[in-house]
Amino acid sequence: MVLTFSVILFGALLVLRSLQKNVFYILHSCTMVLLAYWVETHYFRTSVFTFKTLLLFLAVHFIFINIFTFCAYWKDKRAAINGQWRIPEKDLHMLELLGGWTGALLGQKILHHKNRKKSYQFVFWLVPIFQILFVIIALQYLGVFHI
Repeated sequence: MVLTFSVILFGALLVLRSLQKNVFYILHSCTMVLLAYWVETHYFRTSVFTFKTLLLFLAVHFIFINIFTFCAYWKDKRAAINGQWRIPEKDLHMLELLGGWTGALLGQKILHHKNRKKSYQFVFWLVPIFQILFVIIALQYLGVFHI
């Protein structure tokens, strides 16, 4: 499980250059690999890249990417209030694209951050629309969902 998580998460760092400077993604990746190690040493082992391992990866990934996305919004809001260095919008959008749009939406609603900027909102709402379309297409391809 550790190998599977490491290959997926750190492989994404090699493929997507914009993630290499995204501190929240790097923290997310390290947390995921440490969690996988802890689960493997304390509970159960799984084979590399099995369906069970990939499903576990997706479940844990979506929980943690949303937590780290919310934290990124919180940090960016604090930086905006204090006139400090801000998190680039492309980094926030990348976290949303990787599945953290629920955490981003909570950050916008709870922290009242990035909810008035029209250009940001346009890109933000494209992310869940494309993700929902992707899921529908994937389910159709797998024969699970028919229109």
